[in-house]
Parts: sequence; structure tokens; C-alpha cells
Amino acid sequence: MATQNMGSRGLKSAAAVGIGVVAGVLATLVLQRQALEALRTRLQHLERHTHADQNADARQAANLATQQRQHWELLSKAIDDPELAEVLDLYEPPVSLKQRRQYLFANALYTNLLLYYRIGNLSKDEFFKHVRGMFQNPIVREYWYATQQHRASLADTDEAELGLLVDDLLRQLEDADTEEWWVVGEPPGEPSGE
Repeated sequence: MATQNMGSRGLKSAAAVGIGVVAGVLATLVLQRQALEALRTRLQHLERHTHADQNADARQAANLATQQRQHWELLSKAIDDPELAEVLDLYEPPVSLKQRRQYLFANALYTNLLLYYRIGNLSKDEFFKHVRGMFQNPIVREYWYATQQHRASLADTDEAELGLLVDDLLRQLEDADTEEWWVVGEPPGEPSGE
């Protein structure tokens, strides 16, 4: 009988251990399921916000492109029609019809670079390098100097920041002792050579 009691106690102990193990496994599975559900919910939340942010970025880029297209259409009309160009003649001192048309085109070129930067197609370094080449043209430089007062009203915008970058670049180009204009100035993202 003692052997039977030992055998049934061993079975009861084994069953209790087995039940404990199963309960532990079930508790672990429940906790894992809850953790996975919390992660799934968090991922869905992040995906919704990321998607909303991407949609907002896409809308902003589309709005900028639409504005750029409208800007070009208006400038084109002014370039083609001297009477309309008079509306945009805000230069000090006044400029000739030929200069006005050239300045309007220079404005379109610069604005195009500005848009490329704003929508992320150009980094600030790339913008700098393109502007450095564009400002080798004396007409573009004349345009820039003739529109200084226009930019003076800009503050705390990316356009104002880039305008100051161009102003500094032009000072460096004028002070440079080299004909190799493509090495003048330091792109904004590169460390100084000190």
C-alpha cells in the first residue's frame, strides 16, 4: 500500500507540476499576446501619423510646384509684354526694358532653385553650388543687387536665410584672388578648413 500511495502521490505531484508548467506557459502566452497587441496598435498609430505626415509633405510639395508654375506664367507674361513688365518695375534705379526682361528671367532662375531646395530636390550644399555657378553671369549679379531692398523685408524664412548665404557668397567671389570661381566659398554643410 505504501507503494501505491507513493505512486499516486508521484502522479499527483507530476500532474501538479505539469499543471504549473501549462499555467506558466499560458500566462507567458497571454503576456506575449498582450505585448504583441500593444506593439501592433503602436505600429498602426505610427503608420497613420507617418502616412498623414507624408500626405502633408506631398501636399506642400504640390502646392509649391503649383505656386512655382503660376509664378513662371506671370513672369512669362511680363517678359513677353513690356506693358505688363512695367507693373514689376520696382528696381532702384529704374532699368531699361531689356534689363527688366533679363531681371525677370534671372528671378525665374533663382526662384526655380529656391523651389528645388524647398521641396527637397536640392540640399543646401547643392543649392550653394548651383547658385555659385549661376552668379558667374554679370546680369544675374546685377539683378541680385537691384533687388536687395526686396529681400530686406524677408525675415526668419528659408528664403531670407538663403538670400544671406548668396550675399556672403557674392562678397567672397568679389574678394577672391582666383579665376577658379568653382572653388570660392564654402558650402554651408562642410566644416571649415581650420
